[in-house]
Amino acid sequence: MDRMDYFQKIDQKPTPDLTWNLPEQKRGTIKIIGGNSQSFRAEIKTAEFLAANYPVETPVLVLPDSLKTKLPDLPKVVYIASTESGSFGNKNDLDAIMAATDYNLLLGDLSKNSITAEAIHYCLDTPGCPTLVTRDAVDVIADYHPEPILQNPQIIFFSSMPGLQKLFRAVYYPKMLLLSQSLVQVADALHKFTLSYPCKIITLHNEQILIAKDGEVKAVSLEKSGYVPLNFWNGELAAKITVLNLFNPNNFTDATLTAIFS
Repeated sequence: MDRMDYFQKIDQKPTPDLTWNLPEQKRGTIKIIGGNSQSFRAEIKTAEFLAANYPVETPVLVLPDSLKTKLPDLPKVVYIASTESGSFGNKNDLDAIMAATDYNLLLGDLSKNSITAEAIHYCLDTPGCPTLVTRDAVDVIADYHPEPILQNPQIIFFSSMPGLQKLFRAVYYPKMLLLSQSLVQVADALHKFTLSYPCKIITLHNEQILIAKDGEVKAVSLEKSGYVPLNFWNGELAAKITVLNLFNPNNFTDATLTAIFS
């Protein structure tokens, strides 16, 4: 392989258009997981976005029970026993909920404590249900023995560059990842990292969305996605990527590109 054969810039939606694979009738289950006693808006908004825009039969919110008295009765909500700090505290219940679905979207807003970190680790460190991990859930994983989760081919990290830096450092990865690096240097680091680990990575660097799997790296201009840095991480794009991968389970790269261009 030539030096940069693994890196390609993409300027249009894949052909054929994978949105045609979305079913006419609603089917499939996605669990939107996250929240703590002080922060839960992104989880609710993302569940509403999925229900309104995509043919998912059951977008289910999974929240810590510290929110039970703070929220009105919501359809399709599962509460998990929480820690004193108001985040997930029962790893067995959380694992059972995450296993009983077609796809998980681990959206974050997690309290940083060892009990919650252990619960997340317990649910993700072996292959099971496909899961997209984003926002501060990446930090929680990076801070608590991430190596087994990085070895899980069912995991997608939709992560900021600082989150990826934490993951690289946590496993003492020898290739540096710096915010000051050029697009080509970051692509090279992601190329080598995803040859070492079977997880998949989506990130944003220098106004370019980078998608990495099995050493292959694609780049899409942020402008072409219709998003700006302010709303890139709010959960909407992560939800679109989750849906397109749910209905195109063996085509991660094109499904993710389709979500970005849709």
